Amino acid sequence: MEKIKKLRTQTGAGMADCKKALDEANGDIEKATEILRKKGIAKAAKRGERDAAEGIIKTAVNDDKTEGYILEINAETDFVVRNEKFQDFSDKILQIIKDKKPASLDELFGLKMDAATVKEALDSLSGTIGEKISVSRFDILSGATVACYKHLGGRIGVLLSLDKIGKDELAYDLAMHTAAADPRYLKPEDVLGAEINKEKEIYREQLKKEGKPEQIIDKILVGKINKFYGEVCLLNQEYIKDDKKKVAEILEGANIEKYVRYSL
Repeated sequence: MEKIKKLRTQTGAGMADCKKALDEANGDIEKATEILRKKGIAKAAKRGERDAAEGIIKTAVNDDKTEGYILEINAETDFVVRNEKFQDFSDKILQIIKDKKPASLDELFGLKMDAATVKEALDSLSGTIGEKISVSRFDILSGATVACYKHLGGRIGVLLSLDKIGKDELAYDLAMHTAAADPRYLKPEDVLGAEINKEKEIYREQLKKEGKPEQIIDKILVGKINKFYGEVCLLNQEYIKDDKKKVAEILEGANIEKYVRYSL
């Protein structure tokens, strides 16, 4: 335990990594330090305190367009995000998600990546590049037709599923719309009652200050709430490729089952 504490102080690595390195080095602290440095784990703890505010969102779908994958991976600077090693690493992570379908980040971190785990490879890349790098989140979405869309060079990403097969173009267009319009809900029924009541309260106070008679305020509120739905609900939004139609009007008999939107 004393050696583990000493190695942790010298390298800034985690307790588990220090113990593993000491076991591999047969208790030799210098060799253990070298092992940690080679793996890129040394000083990882100190990097962990920094803010990884830049990053990229990766998306993909399988060959028959029935399953989609989205991943956000972050670094401290845009310079590192453009680095070939960072890009290759994020592509490998997305492929692992596609192949192994982990249920959580913890499960993903424990999966094999080349000769190491994903977590070990992540720490090694962080050590090599010298910045905090983190895998923030991922999702897997299934459906009869699934499309993905990336915007602004990977700063926004969307997965969207429809309940009808063979709707690739429509699903892609809807994913593009979702990236641009940033809906918070799919349909009005999804909006929490507390949020609706809050909006009504705000609108009611605004109308009172405008001097509207109490007897017509409720009627005006109906229109206000419908406009609110048109801003926050995907199906009620004006379609970006034809603003004379709502999204619900261009579905060609299909239904949107779910969408996932990531934004850095």
